[in-house]
Amino acid sequence: MGTRPVGEITRGTTGINRLRRSDRWLLHHPDVQAALADGGLVVDLGYGASPGTTLELAARLRTRNVVGLEIDPARVVPTVDGVRFRVGGFELAGLRPSLVRAFNVLRQYPEDAVGPAWARLQAGLAPGGLVLEGTCDELGRRCAWVLLDAGGPRTLTLAWDPFTVGRPSDVAERLPKALIHRNVPGERVHALLASADRAWDVAAPHAVFGPRVRWRVARALLAEGGVPVLDHRRRVRDNVLTVPWSTVAPR
Repeated sequence: MGTRPVGEITRGTTGINRLRRSDRWLLHHPDVQAALADGGLVVDLGYGASPGTTLELAARLRTRNVVGLEIDPARVVPTVDGVRFRVGGFELAGLRPSLVRAFNVLRQYPEDAVGPAWARLQAGLAPGGLVLEGTCDELGRRCAWVLLDAGGPRTLTLAWDPFTVGRPSDVAERLPKALIHRNVPGERVHALLASADRAWDVAAPHAVFGPRVRWRVARALLAEGGVPVLDHRRRVRDNVLTVPWSTVAPR
């Protein structure tokens, strides 16, 4: 008998192009590319009622070595363009992936379920593997995710549409489950969002050049103010802020 999937059936809402911002970030992250350099397996955990975002991930990463896992057997579909789909949960169906993407899954769980779920995913990774766990809104305009390796969480990334999101703290409603209840005074993530808003306000004179330029200035101000902002190797179309996990870790 097979191992029973670990987890709970969630709403399964999804949408075409919803995860484009995290996909673009993955595509250009050097550690992700290193993990997948030898054709490592990618698992998309909890893809929902439609496999569209799993197929998009495979296309953007330019690999067919992708397996979509769903805990609800009714959502499992036949192989599409080489991308396979199976029943599975946090136990990863016994697979040993080099990259796991788990988006909008833990958001529907209680906060105290995050640690055990992370640990289960980390334990299932191939050597050098990574987990991307995060949340976004229905249209993918506000996104936040944590990058983990076998040792624990490494970074938090906030990404948003420059033209529909007013200020950095508007992303707070989509913080990962590990942080969403920590956005209160005295917590590090609250301080980060407040600092990002202040830098955004100071950069207001650059708004005439558009929200992307304004955010680049604000991000530079954050770094000058002591926030350990992790640089991007290329100019991106999204407004993005990545910081070490220690910058936002719950107290």
